[in-house]
Parts: sequence; structure tokens; C-alpha cells
Amino acid sequence: MTIDDLRNSGLIILECISGSKAYGLDTPTSDTDIKGVFILPKAEYYGLNYIPQVNNETNDVVFYELGRFMELLSLNNPNILELLNTPENAIIYKHPYLSEIKSELILSKLCSNTFGKFALSQIKKAKGLKKKIVNPVAKERKSVLAFCFVNFEQGAIPLEKYLEIKGWNQENCGLVNIPYMKDVYGLYYSEGLGFSGIIKGKDSNDVCLSSIPKGTKQESLLYFNRDGYSTYCKEYREYWDWVDKRNDERYENTKSHGKNYDAKNMMHVFRLLEMAIEIGKEKKVNVKRPNRDFLLEIKSGKFEYEELLKMADIKQEEMELAFENSELPNEPDLAMINNLTFRLRDRFYNDKK
Repeated sequence: MTIDDLRNSGLIILECISGSKAYGLDTPTSDTDIKGVFILPKAEYYGLNYIPQVNNETNDVVFYELGRFMELLSLNNPNILELLNTPENAIIYKHPYLSEIKSELILSKLCSNTFGKFALSQIKKAKGLKKKIVNPVAKERKSVLAFCFVNFEQGAIPLEKYLEIKGWNQENCGLVNIPYMKDVYGLYYSEGLGFSGIIKGKDSNDVCLSSIPKGTKQESLLYFNRDGYSTYCKEYREYWDWVDKRNDERYENTKSHGKNYDAKNMMHVFRLLEMAIEIGKEKKVNVKRPNRDFLLEIKSGKFEYEELLKMADIKQEEMELAFENSELPNEPDLAMINNLTFRLRDRFYNDKK
């Protein structure tokens, strides 16, 4: 099922402009995001073809099936609560039946956790981008050899430096296990004994062992920093996956303000924390933000990263205090939400008879 299928079949019961244009944080370059709700035909709902969500390829347009929408509301999901409370000027279409779903009947102290966790995830994303920008990973992948060290004179040096000093090729080296010493090997060298080398090729992920004739002189001990190599491989993969998939426009914006963090994510940290504080104190979801200028200043990179972290900590404490003193229930009334979901679906299906 596609977005066009939903439209052509008249299955959409809620369609709203979401994201920055709903928050009042849009700029001339902002995209138009669409979110909404649809209802499956009775045959699909009761059959084996339940579809919880339909979206386009870029996820700029997302529609949730009524059951999934209500389920996420019962979890106090921030995105879904925002959709339910979309400002009037951002609502494209809303079926009259949906007026029965009132957020004051659904909001609970779960929002402290859901909004707070969401905000913290944005901080994590901002940190991750900062790390990637400040510590880029070279395109040429390091081999196992770069993580090997040998004892030399009164200390230890990298294997590659040792081979250079000796004038040796790694292909003529042989390794054997040293009992009771993890990742430590006896290193041998010969140009005529047919040793297997330290690695079989540049793409090898481990050292290889050789059969060493009895009486052959051991030249040194070799240590393979296996954990270091494993960490490097993970970071290499994550970095270049990020390069392939990153949003170039946001990346260029991050570079242009020179603060080396994802400023858009940090803006959403404060948006989410402030919305949570309002829920705790006022028992309502204010989607359109009253402090547009401040939030856009964050997005533009006006503040230092450490400064934003301190400000976010203060907001987090304010949020926790707001929910501690809030009269909201600890959790939504699931029985009420379940009954409301049933009644709404029943009305929709009866209308189709």
C-alpha cells in the first residue's frame, strides 16, 4: 500500500503539516513534512493484511493506521502527541470523529520519560556528529599490521617500524602462540623456510600462525592489540556509513557555524524539554513554539556545545521537578483508550456500510 493508494481510496482520516512548519521554526529552505492517520478497510483489518504504517521513500510523508496511532498515544509518544495537537493552521484534513480523542485524557507522567529520552537521544546524535567531524577516519583502511607491536631494545615499537629497521618483509615472518600470554606470539623470520607471514593479505582480520622448525631462532615477541583493532573496524564502518548516508545540507550547515556539533539536533533537545515542562505544569501539548528566535539561534550555532549541555541539564532538572509536582496520572488509562479505539473504528466501519 502506498500514499497514493491511501489518497485514492479515501482512507485518510487525518493529514497535517508537521515538523518545523508546525513548530513555527521553518526557514526558507525548510521542507514540508506531512504526518497523518488512515483507517484500513474492514477486510484488511480483520484479515491477515494489517498495515500499521505507510510512508514515502524519504519518510517526509508518514501515515499511521488508527490502531497504531492509538497504541503510540497510549505510550505518550512525542511525535504522535504532536500530531494529535497540531495547530489548526497546519491541519489539512481532520475527520470530525477524531475530535473525541482529547490529549488531556491521554497525557501522563510517562511524558517525562518519553520526551526526556527523546531529548537525550538528540544530544547523543549531536555528540556523535561532533566526534565524526573532529576525528575523521581516513578512507584507506588500516591493516592488522598497524595494531601489532614488538619488544625492541628497552621497550616496544610498532611492528611496521620494526620491519623497516630490520629490512624485512612481513610475508617472510612466522608466528607461534606463546602459552598463557593472550595475543602474544613468538616472531620468527626466514626467507627460505616458507613461513605463512604475519597476515595473509591486507584485508585479513587476524594474524596467521606458521609451522616453525625446531631450533629456529625466535627474533622477538609480537603483541596483537586485538581489542584496539576491533574498535577501529567498528569506528571505520560507522564513519563511512555515515558519510554515505549523511544529510549533506545539514553537514555543511554544521561545518559553516564551526562549532562541530549538529545544531539542529540540539535545537530539538530544547524544544522537547520545554514541551515536556509545559505538559508537566499545564497538562497540554504546545506544538508551536513561543521562543522561535532562541531556538533558531541554537540551530544557527550561536552557542558553544558545552554551554548548551549546561543549559540542557538545567532544563532537564526543571522538567523532572515539573513532573514530580504534576497532578498527571502515572500512566494513561489503557482501558479508556482501548474502548475509545474500538468505538471510533466501529463508527468508521458502520459508516461504510
